This record gives sequence, C-alpha cells and structure tokens, in this order.
Amino acid sequence: MERPEAEEVNSNECENMSRKKEISEECEANTMDSLLEMPFATIDTKDDCGLTDVPQINLEGSEENEWISKDQIKKKKKKHKGYQPNYFLSIPITNKEITGGIKILQNAIIQEDKRLAKAMTSDGSFHITLLVMLLHEDEVNIGVDALLELKPFIEEILQGKHLTLPFQGVDTFGHHVGFVKLAEGDHMNPLLEIAEAAKRTFQEKGILAGESRSFKPHLTFMKLSKVPWLRKVGVKKIDPKFYEKFISHRFGEEVVHRIDLCSMLKKKQSNGYYHCESSIVIGKRPIGIRDLINEALQRERMVLKSKVKQIKELLFQPEIQAKIRRELFEERSINNSNQENDVDFTATLT
Repeated sequence: MERPEAEEVNSNECENMSRKKEISEECEANTMDSLLEMPFATIDTKDDCGLTDVPQINLEGSEENEWISKDQIKKKKKKHKGYQPNYFLSIPITNKEITGGIKILQNAIIQEDKRLAKAMTSDGSFHITLLVMLLHEDEVNIGVDALLELKPFIEEILQGKHLTLPFQGVDTFGHHVGFVKLAEGDHMNPLLEIAEAAKRTFQEKGILAGESRSFKPHLTFMKLSKVPWLRKVGVKKIDPKFYEKFISHRFGEEVVHRIDLCSMLKKKQSNGYYHCESSIVIGKRPIGIRDLINEALQRERMVLKSKVKQIKELLFQPEIQAKIRRELFEERSINNSNQENDVDFTATLT
C-alpha cells in the first residue's frame, strides 16, 4: 500500500525538478541574449537569475530560517540586477587597414549566409572595450573625472612610448559572438596594466566597474543576439567554416591615441560610433593640438553641466520654492498697488 504513494511522490518531484530546469535554462538564455547586446561579451552570467550558489531553504527548520533564506535570495537577485553596465571605456579602432579587413571578413560570412548581414557590427563602431561600469545619471560627471585622473597613470605606464595593438586571427565566444583576436606580444603587459589602473581609478571613485572574469581584449565584428529571430529559424551558432580562411589572417596594427567614456544605451553618433561623454588623448601624436582643444572643451562642458545640475537641485528644494513663490507674490502685490495709485492719480488730474 505504501509503494504506490512513494512512486507518486517521486513522480511529482521529478516533474518539479524538470520544470525548475526548464525555467533555469530559459532564464539563462534570456540573460545571455541581453548581455550579448552590449559592447562586451565576457561578463560572468552565472548568477544573473539567482538560481545558483543561493542558500537552500531548510524545509524542516523554523519559519524564521525560511524567511531568512528567502531574504538572502532576494538580496542576491537585487545585487545582480542592480549591476547592469551601461557605460564603458573604449579604445576606438580607426586604422583603415583593420576596418577594411573586417569588412572583407563580414562580407565573406554574409556570402555564406545572407541572414547574418544584420548580425554584423556596423561601420564606425569597431573598438576594444577596456572597462565596463554602471553610471547613474548623477554619476556621469564622476566618471568623467575618473577618466581625466586616469591619464597620468597611463602616461606613467607607457613612459612616452607608443602602444601599438596588432590584430591577427578570428575566434568566437561560445559561437555567438565573433571577434578579431589581439595578437600576443610585448604590448599585452602595458595594456593589461592600463586596464587594471582604469578599474582601480573608477572603483576608488565609488563606481561599480569591472567584471568577474579576467580582462580579455577583443575586437567584435558580429553578434547573433543583434538579430533575435535567427534563433527561431535555426541559426544558433556561427559556423567556423564561414571564417576558416581568416583564422590566421593579419588585419593590421592600431596605434592607441585615445580612450573614450562611452554610453551603451544612448543614441550613436552620425558616424556610427557610440555616444561619447569625454575622451583623453594618450601617446605621442603629431596632430594632438585638435585633440587637446576637444579635451579642454569637454572638460568645460562637464563643469557647466555640473553647475546646471546644482542649480536644478537647488530649485527643487521646498524651502527655495516657497521663497520664490513668496517673492513673486510680494512683487505682484507691489505692482498691483502701483497700478491702483496710477489710476487714482489720473482720476485726480481729470
């Protein structure tokens, strides 16, 4: 008599476990698609759904223990939900040899499957992501300050030398994101030092910055997540055969001359590049006078924006608003009184 009951319980448990697995896989897929839309592709997504490494609820314990466990789960979910990067430090790739080679690569892949055309990174957007971060509207100025403070650290690392980045070969992240690889060489150490200095500088400002995984510089040229319907028609991976001719291809070298603080979410510029809040010029560059002027203008603009923000905050204070209303009322009363006196004086003359 007891055996069928046990089998029914086991059946229900299996059904629940199966359902939990489906929910977990669906949540993980949605999270991955969301993150791959950003201009970075190495964020650790392990706990984004709050389904792993979470304290288990003790069903035999007290209601208090159960409440504590649920509270811990909520806090963990909130923590991961709160850190969704929306800004990043970008090293723009402008060498026409590199960008031209990438266009040839993209066209070769499109020839293999025309459905992949919209998955390609657009012209003007090619870059290396140095650091990702979360900046609220009132923290953008802090981010700009951190970028300006980063410049002397970079100059100290480079010691007046150029930082040249050679690009060679193609690879993918999980067959979902295609990128041109940064070749190994002496340039890697100073680049990693700059990335670490950037992370430290922004974090010391109280900014949520950095990733859980180690920094892996790469130049993205396509993302399947840019075209959600591809999954529905069976295109779930980038076929290695599409880019096998470029596995060892030398794309060229980029001399780093600028680092930008860019928004992932704001409208891109007319040239296809990301919205840029501020920039710093690094290394030796003969035509640096224009960049220096732009940098000075950017700094002045941010100072003005900061002052405007302070004025707005001041005007929203209840006591200030009450004072303004009071002064306007008094001024209106005086004006009305003066108008009445003018009418009386005119009547007296007539």
